[in-house]
Amino acid sequence: MTSAIPVGDAYPYLRAASVGIRHHSRTLAPHGQHPASAADRVHLDVLHTHLTTLHQLIDQLAESTRPPHPAAGRQLATAHTRLWQATAAVHDAFHLLPVAETSSAGTDCQPERLPEGPPVLTICQRHLAAGHVVRRKTTPSDLNTPAPGHTTTCAQ
Repeated sequence: MTSAIPVGDAYPYLRAASVGIRHHSRTLAPHGQHPASAADRVHLDVLHTHLTTLHQLIDQLAESTRPPHPAAGRQLATAHTRLWQATAAVHDAFHLLPVAETSSAGTDCQPERLPEGPPVLTICQRHLAAGHVVRRKTTPSDLNTPAPGHTTTCAQ
């Protein structure tokens, strides 16, 4: 059986992102005597960046798919909502982790004086910006609805 999607370099950056996530997942997995490492704030910030970018991509795909293929567009819109729920959970987890002790005594760099705020707030700025898009396109009841049982149309 052949795939309907060409395997070439149709989406090289998306493929590279997927490979990077798979590699990262494998490096986090426990190996023998080395237990899995716990997430830290930097890790969750990078993951949140990836999720919000993926959220934007799915939003664009849903918008362009909906007119010619309404059923597929609705499924992508549902994925858009579920991905936002995952993004919000990662954001919440970020704030539940302890802040790493950093000493900036004796240095000229004072990140709290940056115009965009301390680097720790970039996740909040990103989350708020993505949240504005979500609130324009999604109702609060949709955001609070648990994901229903997923049924697949693929032959197994």
